[in-house]
Order: sequence, then C-alpha cells, then structure tokens
Amino acid sequence: MPAADAARPRRARRTDPNRRDRIVDACLEVIARVGVAGASHRRIAEAADVPLGSMTYHFAGMDELLREAFTRFAGGVADGFERRMAAATDAESARDAVSAIILEDVFGDQRDLVLTHELYTLAARDAGFRDITAGWMARSRAALERHFDPETARMLDALIEGLTIHRALDLDNRDAGEVRRAVARIADPDRSRH
Repeated sequence: MPAADAARPRRARRTDPNRRDRIVDACLEVIARVGVAGASHRRIAEAADVPLGSMTYHFAGMDELLREAFTRFAGGVADGFERRMAAATDAESARDAVSAIILEDVFGDQRDLVLTHELYTLAARDAGFRDITAGWMARSRAALERHFDPETARMLDALIEGLTIHRALDLDNRDAGEVRRAVARIADPDRSRH
C-alpha cells in the first residue's frame, strides 16, 4: 500500500440499521398516496430517503417488498383486532367490541381504507398475495372465537368487513346504532328481537 494511501484516513461507513424497515414503511405510505400501480422503486426510495440502490440490495424485487409491506400492515390491523376482542370479558362486552371494531378500528383513517382495498385488489389479481389476506382473516376469526362459536365468528367477520366498507364509502353519515343492531342480530339473535 503506498504511503499516501496509508496516511489518508478511512472514510467511516454509514450505518443505517433501520433502512429496511424505513423502506417497508415508505412503501405503505407511497401505496396509500398513489396505489400499488403507482408505487415504484424510485418513489419508495425517495420517500424512505435512501439511495435507489438500497431497494435492490434489501429486496429481490417489488413483489417481495409488497409482500413484506402488506404483511406488516395486515399484522398491525390484526393485532388491534385481537387486543379489542381480548379486552372483552362477557358476551355483552364482546358484542360492544365487535361494534367498536367496525365504528372505530378497521378503517381508522383514509390511509388504512386505501391500503386495505389495495391489498384486496392485489390478492384478487394475484393468488400469491392471498396468504396475507387469509392469514388476516384467520387471526380475526380466532379472536372472535374467544367469545363466539365458529359459525357466528365467520358471520361477524363478514359483517365487520361489509359494514366497514359501506360506512367508509357511503356518502351519508350512518347511524352507529345500525351497527350495534346488526351485531346483535348475528351474535344474539333471540335478544335482538326484543
């Protein structure tokens, strides 16, 4: 090694241990803004404030990045669902928890609404992404089955999805009592008739 090279101080390598996570989070933010179709390596790298080359260093391709991002998103929503149902202590509080999931949790904001629908669309077009939605549904049903029989849990899971979508996309404000009555009709049909 020439003496001039030995005397020159070595440039410190930049460490960025959270880069991969930042890229995944940025991917979700980009999808929320422009959809899966508009998400590109360049846009995501820019949003994550990383060099474009980091995209291919950390992910084999866009499918791998999308899988990881949507898995993280679905897992976060399922975690909240499980916490809500775990807090229920009896049949009435379990029904209240289901209503709260519909009224407050699932599409807590526009970002979650868009990400959920982007995931559904991607899974409908590409069977390779259905394991993410299937895993999400399995966790939801398992949380519901802490308080309801399996058939009722499946019906409530479908009700949660359907009413949440309707409430999010309806142009008119809906009555929260409607949600509570729908949950009661499925979860406690004898009592809901009174």
